[in-house]
Amino acid sequence: MLTELRISHFALIDCLELEFSTGFQVFTGETGAGKSLLVDALILLLGGRASAEHIRSGAKEATLEAVFSLSEHPPILAKLKEWDLLPEGTQDLLLRRVLSREGRSRMYVNGRLVPLHQMAELGGWLVDIHGQHEQQSLLSPKVQMHVLDAFGGLLALRDEYAMHYSRWQDLVRAVAEVAQRSKDRQEREEFLRFQCEELGKAQLVPGEDEILMREHRKLQNSGRLLEVVNQAYDLLYGNQASILSQLTEVRKLVQELGAIDETVQPWNESTDGGIALVEELVLATRTYKDGFDHDPARLAQIDERLAWLQRLKKKYRESLEGLLARQIRMQSELEELANLEEQTQHLQQQVSQAYQDTWALGRTLSESRQAVAKKLEGRIATELAQLKMEKSRFQIGITTVSQAEQAGPSGLDQIEFTFCANPGESLQPLARVASGGELSRLMLAMKTVLASVDQVPVLIFDEVDAGIGGNVAATMGQRLKTLGHTHQVMCITHLPQIAAQAHHHYLVKKESVQKRTVASVTRLPSEDREEEIARMLGGTTITQTVRKAAGEMLNAAN
Repeated sequence: MLTELRISHFALIDCLELEFSTGFQVFTGETGAGKSLLVDALILLLGGRASAEHIRSGAKEATLEAVFSLSEHPPILAKLKEWDLLPEGTQDLLLRRVLSREGRSRMYVNGRLVPLHQMAELGGWLVDIHGQHEQQSLLSPKVQMHVLDAFGGLLALRDEYAMHYSRWQDLVRAVAEVAQRSKDRQEREEFLRFQCEELGKAQLVPGEDEILMREHRKLQNSGRLLEVVNQAYDLLYGNQASILSQLTEVRKLVQELGAIDETVQPWNESTDGGIALVEELVLATRTYKDGFDHDPARLAQIDERLAWLQRLKKKYRESLEGLLARQIRMQSELEELANLEEQTQHLQQQVSQAYQDTWALGRTLSESRQAVAKKLEGRIATELAQLKMEKSRFQIGITTVSQAEQAGPSGLDQIEFTFCANPGESLQPLARVASGGELSRLMLAMKTVLASVDQVPVLIFDEVDAGIGGNVAATMGQRLKTLGHTHQVMCITHLPQIAAQAHHHYLVKKESVQKRTVASVTRLPSEDREEEIARMLGGTTITQTVRKAAGEMLNAAN
């Protein structure tokens, strides 16, 4: 619900701060006092078109702010989280719009700058304004379908239909893809076979290129490798002053020392270990040089193999591992292409079954909508009669497609609410209903009937009392009050019968302050409401009789 509204330098409003509560609240005041300025401000705040004319004379900019509490409206909170516009741990929404005399307009949601279209979409979830304005969600055929389904308890059936419809469409797309693949099958098979044969001839081995590079490097440097290993072998064993010979002499000397001094005996283990390690190294170097094979033909063979691998990697833009994976994928695709005909038949059977399931559910949903539409039409007609519009007609047009191929994700139907206020006139879509008063009363009737399923939290009625009075006005006030139990309802009215029914009453005044006209809004305490109701009853002359009537009207309402 709307909890706070702050307006500064807007039209006749200099600075205004209002707090709101739940339930039904009215705004009253003399004609021309500026009651509709509050509606104008909300329309602009919720994404309406702005101009410099809205800015108060002498000010550089106007600022509009509203705070909404959304603790009882999870769908709106979820959308705000999706847009990353809801700080963690909060369920309040702060909207702010700054109008500049230069024509620039800045809009903020919880402190973050947002584009106009996003603010307008958000406004459609928060507030319905009924009157001469167009901020009305029920004018949209999409919303009309939703409220019809919600009113009739058909949302679960529609969700089931949507699931089958989505599966059917997925299968249709799969068949189309398979058909396209079948069309290109021969060309694709030839292409894949050519590549498979080319890679197959290469007889690729994982890691082969790295192994060959190491062998290539060894063969390319074979002369130096043989020279070095011979030098190492000679130093270790091959000459008289070799390391092994000297270590053998050292061992003899250590043994002699140990025979004289027992403390030196552990040295024998060190010398024995050193000799064993050198002998192992001698054996390794001898094996290496004896087995060394400098084969120029092998080097040329490796050069040729590496060049082939490089050409393949460059051609396919893959590593060796990528080429191996590509081989597997192509073999798999060739197998799939060979089974395309069987796959197509299987998919077509699935499409046929999904089509039948979708069509059957769509027909059930459509028939249910027809029944619900008649019920809803009757309920709204009853409400319209109570609002002195018994000669008006409200009808829910349902156009059902003849084939499932023409269906959509919400069913087989196109839904449109139509209305005519006077006998002899043709039914028109709600968006074309010209009279603000008539449309407001129709919306009141619809909102009353749809109160339990309507998800827009704030309802504002302007011009709802145009051309009515007496018992009809009292009935309208009662409807608005009842609607206030499920929504936050705000109404601008000139009728005391409506004002008396409100849970909260605001008085709009226009006065001169320092030679400038200023509009103000005051929330009336209960003791002051009687005086305002009396003014609305008696005009400029308020007698005791009028006051008594006002008091009785308030007592009866409460």
